[in-house]
Amino acid sequence: MTAIAETPACPGTPTVGDLAPVLPVVGHDTPAPLVDGRQVPYANLDVAASAPALQDVADRITQTLPLYASVHRGAGYLSQVSTTLYEQSRRVIGEFVGARDDDVTLLVRNTTDALNLLAGCVPASDDGTPGRVLVLDVEHHANFLPWQRQADATVLTGRDTVAETVAAIRDELAAGLAAGRGYALLAVTGASNVTGETLPVADVVATAHAAGARVLLDGAQLVPHRRFSLAETGVDYLAFSGHKTYAPFGAGALVGRRDWLDSGTPYLAGGGAVRSVRVERTDWHDGPARHEAGSPNVLGAVALAAACESLAALDADALRAHEDALRARLVDGLENTAGVEVVRLWTDAPDTVGVVTFTVAGYEPGQVAAYLSAEHGIGVRDGRFCAHPLLSRLGYGAGAVRSSVGVGTAGEEVERLVAAVAALVADGPQARYDVVDGLWIVVDDPRPVPEGSGLAGLLATAGPGGDEAFGCLPEDA
Repeated sequence: MTAIAETPACPGTPTVGDLAPVLPVVGHDTPAPLVDGRQVPYANLDVAASAPALQDVADRITQTLPLYASVHRGAGYLSQVSTTLYEQSRRVIGEFVGARDDDVTLLVRNTTDALNLLAGCVPASDDGTPGRVLVLDVEHHANFLPWQRQADATVLTGRDTVAETVAAIRDELAAGLAAGRGYALLAVTGASNVTGETLPVADVVATAHAAGARVLLDGAQLVPHRRFSLAETGVDYLAFSGHKTYAPFGAGALVGRRDWLDSGTPYLAGGGAVRSVRVERTDWHDGPARHEAGSPNVLGAVALAAACESLAALDADALRAHEDALRARLVDGLENTAGVEVVRLWTDAPDTVGVVTFTVAGYEPGQVAAYLSAEHGIGVRDGRFCAHPLLSRLGYGAGAVRSSVGVGTAGEEVERLVAAVAALVADGPQARYDVVDGLWIVVDDPRPVPEGSGLAGLLATAGPGGDEAFGCLPEDA
């Protein structure tokens, strides 16, 4: 790994400009047009939303496409090959996250899909009411809305420190037992999608199990960045997404204890999920088939398995060191820029993955994101990141800007972001920006669309939002 250098302009200030990506990703050198007519390599610092595909994954898909056919119940040679590839992918994905021998690995669309599926499998209480679920207010909506809609959910407000938050979880679980209404499930994030901060998983699991509750971990932001094992941590259920794990084609996984999944309501009613169908009654499968009705996403499963294999082959310490260096430089560079504030949840998080969220005084988050794209070729995320309760509690109801890194991020991209934000603070934007239909745009944007894309123009998606806007609106929209 390339050593961290010092900037000549400010001796003693660490930089990461020479730090190379850990793994090659597709599109790393894609040119991004700027409003001044220049082109620069696109700096994808929006990895927490959707990570670019690993080159290994793209190569595997190219090899697999000629073999693609129907899966399960097909006697043709390619159907047999595709079925074997699909089931082999299931095994590889489960092994990557340390699945126990009796765990089930379900192949789904993404983390949101996985959590909605599990919400329909939480057993009812003895009195027939929905099973109780405890969830924190720090969660992504994917680990919040399914419980709010389908379970007897209690939302616990996170505290100022991790230690206090774990203690509050322990107190709430104990109070439920004392009242004769114990919790069936504790649903928590592995790493915050807003700040990257983590909880001590082993402590959380021990606390929940002592109170008779199982643990669901939202691993969307954790699994792509840190080694994780269900067997070693004792976590009961894990959900994660392929599109955050360097695998395109819309696959994800739910891995965990068999009993709830075997007895839960089938997620989709359709072919493949049943043993037999009669006019008066249907008999459902157990195991993965019970929740995987319809033709499965073979290429998505293969892509996710290939990504898991590539990540598993990496040295865990090297992976962490690369990401820690990039994140430390982002935090240091941004915090040493006047008017920039870095968002934090806790003061004592045991680990933090490569997510850094910030605000710039005097500029709306959408304008900052539009400026970084149009004038510097940098992609970031702005808004409330599908974590409205958390952003509101922290005082960022109008949103913030999120930068995020991964195995394909080069140090030069991080240095470019730090310099771009400093230039915004010092000199302001060079192009003219305006809000149209609730979205920040470049006035008379001259940037072309990619040749051969079939696009006539670009949609603006950064900004404060409006009735027709995509994504998360600020509180006052």
